[in-house]
Amino acid sequence: MENQEFTSPSSTLSLVNGKAIPVLGFGTWQTPDGDTAISAVLQAFKCGYRHIDTAAIYGNESSIGVALQRGMNELGLKREELFVTSKLWNAMRGYEKTKQAFFKTLQDLKLDYLDLYLIHWPANSRQYPNFAEINLSTWKAFEELYKDGYIKAIGVSNFLEKHLSALVESEIPPMVNQIEFHPGFRQEQVCSYCRKHQILIEAWGPLGTGRMLDNPNLKAIAANYQKSVAQLCIRWCLQNGTVPLPKSVNAERIRANTEIFDFTISAQDMQTINEMAYCGGSGHDPDQVGF
Repeated sequence: MENQEFTSPSSTLSLVNGKAIPVLGFGTWQTPDGDTAISAVLQAFKCGYRHIDTAAIYGNESSIGVALQRGMNELGLKREELFVTSKLWNAMRGYEKTKQAFFKTLQDLKLDYLDLYLIHWPANSRQYPNFAEINLSTWKAFEELYKDGYIKAIGVSNFLEKHLSALVESEIPPMVNQIEFHPGFRQEQVCSYCRKHQILIEAWGPLGTGRMLDNPNLKAIAANYQKSVAQLCIRWCLQNGTVPLPKSVNAERIRANTEIFDFTISAQDMQTINEMAYCGGSGHDPDQVGF
């Protein structure tokens, strides 16, 4: 992916099953439900985004469903142009609860199918001695929903190698792992494992939830390209072979975050950013979180 030429947010690459996924996604974490969510997603569509990422726990799926319908009805978008992702929350793990939660999400989003569905966080060893069994029973439901055509691609979020190892041996291995990924937090071990198993990495928090924006080193590099630090970080994610998911509710920033296809970060600058010391991380260790 690093050497591919992408020209717009709707440029795509292929998942391991052949499903096309746009290379830039629009994140909706912490986007308030209601008019704010609706207007943000509609603005994203107007700026060229076709990939929308949400989750049940975000509490905004119904509003995003309204925006999706308006995008198709008012902006003339076709369903097959759109790539919609949601995620299963932790309280709904397990075979039966997973199916219940999925169909609630589908109803809220007002869709007939999802393009991608993810297990939001792994069951971990801190909370469950049988964490692997819980993840596998959840995954069984994902596999069935995929086979039945309700989901076009299935994957996970925030999974480390120890959580992935059982799933990669499943009949249908994960196609995507959405993880925290930004300058100062590359998660090299899990990324290497995912590449080995043909699992695409999506980058949540590509701006370090905003904490990258005042970094003096990134400011200096961005200035050389006449770009903002936000644009530099998003482009850096893309050149590292990940699909970045920047989030904003500000119309100008939504537009600016798409303006990353007219420059290329040099190999030297990529190395400098790659070698940054840890900074800007959320502190959420998937194997230690208690939620």
